[in-house]
Amino acid sequence: MSVKTCYTKLMATSSYLQSISLLLARLAVAYGFLDPALTKWKNIEGVASWFDTLGIPLPTLNAYLAASTETLGVLLLSLGFLTRLISLPLIVVMGVAILTVHLPHGFAAGENGFEIPLYYLLFLLLFLSHGAGKISLDYLWIRK
Repeated sequence: MSVKTCYTKLMATSSYLQSISLLLARLAVAYGFLDPALTKWKNIEGVASWFDTLGIPLPTLNAYLAASTETLGVLLLSLGFLTRLISLPLIVVMGVAILTVHLPHGFAAGENGFEIPLYYLLFLLLFLSHGAGKISLDYLWIRK
């Protein structure tokens, strides 16, 4: 059996994992946004003050927007509903986090670098481009 034939069979077999992989990735990313969202809501004024020190314009408004986006992201990613749509503002949140908080610390996660937010951003780009998969409300909704 040739390498090409083996690889073609591997591709066909592994394609069955696509939807479960997207589900697990969505749930992991949603869980990753849960604690930051809850933390922001517990001290929204403190977050606004922190945003102000970072030079983020309209810090109070942006604190509410970030907390709301993350909270909505947890819900929608978990359900796989409007996945591509919620990925866009979450990508913005991660981009702002990378540029304002993590970039000065370099890449390494252990040094509060941009490694983890970059991974989240890349997963969100996958959701934006590939959707939520077959195990999602998006699939049930669009299919009908």
